[in-house]
Amino acid sequence: MVKLKLGPITDDKPVKVAVELPAQLQRDLATYAEILARETAQPIPDPVKLIVPMLERFIATDRGFAKARRTSPATSRVTNP
Repeated sequence: MVKLKLGPITDDKPVKVAVELPAQLQRDLATYAEILARETAQPIPDPVKLIVPMLERFIATDRGFAKARRTSPATSRVTNP
């Protein structure tokens, strides 16, 4: 069994985002989705739905970012307009 950084993908309220991905990254996302489905015994998620959890995981585990955010409290409270 493979230990992936992502767990099961929850069905969340969809939000439209426009992103251009290199073809190889799209293929990698599709492959990741297939492996994730096999490891979690769930249906294959839309590879696009992996982007947000991957970004969340990346940010949550980036020690440099966490340290910078702690030392600069003003940047941690950025809100959407």
